[in-house]
Amino acid sequence: MEFRYLTPNYAVSPQITPEDVPAVKAAGFVSVICNRPDAEIPEPIQAVHLRAAVEAAGMVFVDNPLIPGALTPENIATQARVQAEARGPVFAYCASGNRSSIAWALSQAGKLPTDELIARPAQWGYDLEPFRARLADLAQR
Repeated sequence: MEFRYLTPNYAVSPQITPEDVPAVKAAGFVSVICNRPDAEIPEPIQAVHLRAAVEAAGMVFVDNPLIPGALTPENIATQARVQAEARGPVFAYCASGNRSSIAWALSQAGKLPTDELIARPAQWGYDLEPFRARLADLAQR
């Protein structure tokens, strides 16, 4: 499995399975954020099953489903809170890693330059350019 690091303490990836959890733990992550809504995926890889595997491995699991085109302020606040409270690296997944990258960037607006918030995900093929204005606006708050 490939961890796509946006910072030394935050990485994203496409959808994982319960069988991937040992690799997540071995990579040193302490918290896992599920950004994929259950309605998009078959039952065996829905949040309840990932939660059980992640918690059995001794990590924190946070279900923060991001609906395409409808990221809420609560979604962004949850993403920021998990990163701020984690006692180590955070791993987030969704369908491709894109939504997890967007949530990261929005949660970090004002903490890092907008260009950097767009460039880090771009190294993995995630295009956050359409979010430039929103990132800049959040940075001003």
